[in-house]
Parts: sequence; structure tokens; C-alpha cells
Amino acid sequence: MGSTRFAAPSSSRRSLEVSLAALIAVGVLLIFWSQQRYPALLKKLHAGAAIKVAGPISFDALLKVTPAMPAPTRVMRTSVNWLYTNRFGMYFALPFGAAMMTLLAGVGTPPRRFSSAAGNVLCGAVAGAPMGVCTNCATPVAQSLLLAGASTRLTVAAMISSPSFNPVVVAMVFVLFPLPLSAMRIVAPTLLLVALPWVVRENELTVKSFGVSSGAEGLGARLIAFCGTYLRNLLRLTVLTLPWMLLAAVVGATAAEMIPAYGTHVPVSFVGVVLVALLGTLLPVPMALDVALAYVLYHAGVPTPYVAAMLCTLGPVSVYSLSALGKELGWATSLRLGGAVALLGCIAGFVMMRWPVS
Repeated sequence: MGSTRFAAPSSSRRSLEVSLAALIAVGVLLIFWSQQRYPALLKKLHAGAAIKVAGPISFDALLKVTPAMPAPTRVMRTSVNWLYTNRFGMYFALPFGAAMMTLLAGVGTPPRRFSSAAGNVLCGAVAGAPMGVCTNCATPVAQSLLLAGASTRLTVAAMISSPSFNPVVVAMVFVLFPLPLSAMRIVAPTLLLVALPWVVRENELTVKSFGVSSGAEGLGARLIAFCGTYLRNLLRLTVLTLPWMLLAAVVGATAAEMIPAYGTHVPVSFVGVVLVALLGTLLPVPMALDVALAYVLYHAGVPTPYVAAMLCTLGPVSVYSLSALGKELGWATSLRLGGAVALLGCIAGFVMMRWPVS
């Protein structure tokens, strides 16, 4: 898709529009953090070893799923449960992403970036850690930033950091798992971020989001123009997001139902670790479910190498985020990123095969 060009209004003309977009972004973020995400994460942290999951890829179960149901029925219901679990993240991601598109386009110039790859990656990692969204719900925000001209490496680093380095989720890891597994859960995404400059190429300074027209006169007309621009960006982001989200729900549910997690109660093998790492890389799990699901499997007696592989691969990316990034950045970039995550998961599993922990 070609760039959407617009005439940048003067600083005095765009101050109202930029302020309104910033207000929406901050308001959505604070409401999301205070009313849903951090209360929910803290509740999971306080649950400790009593933490439970309602399905293979969801915390919540809107529809009941039983092994006796036909496979298509299980897949359909698991897909609905996944969408239902991710609803709060999407309630945040779409309006926040549209606000960022409007804000950055309203500034009139593409977002500033560091001259060094390390600076962009570090900035993205620091900004993403407190965000509190899984890689799936971080994807619309990433799409909005890329459309607004943000650094590719900064954006992808934030996507990885949000589910991987959220302080509450990290605390859950150290509460639930032995130190070797906990350390792997931190080291794997850290290495992924270190390798990011070689995995993801930097994009060009191009703005594709809609900016507010400078032709409106009077407060009322400017407010109407701003609302129209914001809604256009919101609609564009929704159209970009919805197909990939529905695809991720079906693909993730199919994989989870056709290859049950408890099927990993098999002798540990090289091939088994690779398959588990690939499955963990693709499954689109909600925020903190990577930790909760890995702990449920660990507590149930699943071999530690398989648990380690899943713990290190379930969070950073998913079939949804990889598909959306492939559409925006090219499928080669998506394959390199997914391959890097799977490789780190394999290494974690192989280490546990060599030095197992009880």
C-alpha cells in the first residue's frame, strides 16, 4: 500500500489535534491498566500455584469444550473462547493504536528514531515492558506505529518485551518455577532482542496513517475533522487487524485441539523438543497464559525439556503477530523472527535434556 501523503499544518494549527490524540491515548492506557490489566495480572500472581487455565489457549471459557465433542465443534468453541479472552486487550489496542496513528501523523513528521539499532531496540524494550498486552493484542498497536512511520526494530522490540518482560509476569515466573527454568524464561527473550538487528531490517521513514486536514476553520469544524480522522484510522486499523485475528483464532484452536498439550507426556526426544518449540512459537496465547499453561504442564508431570521449550516460545510471538508482521514487513522477516524464537525454545529444551531439574 502506498504512502498516504498529507500537508502538515503549522505548529499552532495542529496543537489542538495533537493534544486531543494524546489525551485519548493516555486515557485509554490508564483505564486499561487500572480497570482491567494490572488487577487481572496481580490476581494471577497472588493465585500462585493455584493458578488455573480454562482452555489450551485461553484463560476464560465462554463456551464449554469437552473431549467428547466432534473436532470441528471443539475448534469452533476454542476459537470463540480465545477471542473472548482477548477482548479486553483489543478494547485497548484498537482505540490506542488509532490515537497513536492520529497523534504521530498530526505532528507532521515521522517519529524520531535513534541512529543506532541498539538504541531503537532498547527503547522499544523499555516502552513495551509495562504495556501489559500479549503479542496478539500488541499487534494492532505495532501496526499503528508502523503505519505512522515508527522504527521497525523499536516496534518489534516492544511487541516482544510486552509479554516477555512485564514485571508482574516475570514475578509469576520466579514464583512458580525452579530457578533454572525461570532464568531461561528471561534469557531467551533477552537473546532474541540482542539478535533483533540481524533478524529485522529497519524500515524507511514513511507515514501511511491519516493526518488531520489543515483546511478546517473554527473550533467546531476542527473537532469534527479530528473525529473524522480518528475514526478513519480506527476503521483502517480494525480492517487490518480483524482478518488476521480470526485466522489466528482458528489456526491456534486447531493446533491446540488436534495436538493436545497433555500429549507431551511422551519420552523426551530431539524431534519432540523441536515440535514443541514450533508449536509454542505459533500458538496465540493471551497475556500470562504462557506462564500459567507451562506451569500446569510442569505440575502435571510433563517432561521438563518440553516445559522449557514452551515457556520460552509461547510469549514472544504467535501465528497472529507473525502473519501481521509478514504482511507489513515481508514474509522473510516474519520467518526469521519466528525461526529465531523456535531456535531459542529448542536450545532451552536441549539444555534441560542435558541438565534436568526436578
